[in-house]
Amino acid sequence: MDFPFLEKLKIWKKKAEQEEEGPPLVWFETSATVSRRFQFEPNGQLSVTLVGDSRPLYHRIVDSFLNKFFPSGYPYSVNEGYLRYTQFRALQHTASAALSVLSTQSLLFAAGLRPTPAQATAVSWVLKDGMQHLGNIICSKLGARMDSEPKRWRILADVLYDLGTGLEVLSPLCPQFFLEMAGIGNLAKGMSIVASRATRLPIYSSFAKEGNLSDLFARGEAISTLFNVVGIGIGIQLASTVCASMQGKLVVGPLLSIIHIYSVSEEMRATPVNTLNPQRTAMIVADFLKAGSVSSPADLRYREDLLFPRRLIEDAGNVRVGRDLHKVIKPSKLLESKQVFPGEKFILNGDNRCIDMVLEQDAIGKDALRGWLVASYAVQIGKSSHELSTSTLLQAYEKMNEVFPAFIKELQCKGWHTDRFLDGSGCRFAL
Repeated sequence: MDFPFLEKLKIWKKKAEQEEEGPPLVWFETSATVSRRFQFEPNGQLSVTLVGDSRPLYHRIVDSFLNKFFPSGYPYSVNEGYLRYTQFRALQHTASAALSVLSTQSLLFAAGLRPTPAQATAVSWVLKDGMQHLGNIICSKLGARMDSEPKRWRILADVLYDLGTGLEVLSPLCPQFFLEMAGIGNLAKGMSIVASRATRLPIYSSFAKEGNLSDLFARGEAISTLFNVVGIGIGIQLASTVCASMQGKLVVGPLLSIIHIYSVSEEMRATPVNTLNPQRTAMIVADFLKAGSVSSPADLRYREDLLFPRRLIEDAGNVRVGRDLHKVIKPSKLLESKQVFPGEKFILNGDNRCIDMVLEQDAIGKDALRGWLVASYAVQIGKSSHELSTSTLLQAYEKMNEVFPAFIKELQCKGWHTDRFLDGSGCRFAL
């Protein structure tokens, strides 16, 4: 057999592959003080290398911090709002960790011990993890709701955490109820940990811009760890000085809790979640009907109601999603309602004050948007009558079909995910 000939074939094949791949895309950017080399890696990631730097030490430290704790290619590799989100995330973890040290010290005081701040720090991990499994069981049925409203549940998680921590801080005031207060406090903290972990991925996903979710996740967790350590250090100092007495804890504890909740609220307000849920869909439709344009996730982030996301929006037709089918329509009228929009995956029923929309089991974001537009147009057309007639719905359906192709195209261009609709309740139907 001619083995040299086979080796030549392999060499030719390798050369051909290299020619097809082409040279890597590399360029240099130079300013008055900094020179950087940019290159796109084979996996599509942007790599940045510092070639020359004559900046002051402070600027180099800041740049080094950004390289260590921010995603590669920042700020071009993330969506708008990431810096503000990260700033308040750092503050949140610092306050939370400091408060945790104080609460653990109080628990041990209530148990009759006199720990040093370092001992309180070590024991805090044991107490925190002890109730996590029970909290996991309690929160296991709420996963769909967390997907639908990750920002709201993230805030509720931190409120639960501070309530649990508050019980622990107050435990020395009533040592006879030490076991009850410690148990309830750690249960609340365990539930909050599960909720915060469950909402972490949707929040990180909203910032991913170039398929860099893993990079975002790794850098975000690094920042959390760093400022948790900073917070523990602050907590140790406070426990040794100002908060050595119960009076000090009663002053500093609420202040740290306020900083903690405010920080996480600002984090969530800065997060441009790009999945469709009832509130965001209603806001998109309302803006489209008023201005004729589609709002982006960044446009809506500061307008979302994080406390009461289920409120009806009049400009979007007062559409309500998620009720059980038997509560929305009588069984005898189900087939009749389904035949009004043949081939569609939604059913509408109601009047000008409120329209219920029920989706089929396999309905996606586009189906929900179609149904929402029909309901909104129907309310506009039938303002004079209280009930929505079949003719009104059909007129609204025709109007929706006229605008929907351009509407959905602009929606996708703005970064919205239309392949799913997160209603959170799971109340859908199948025929």
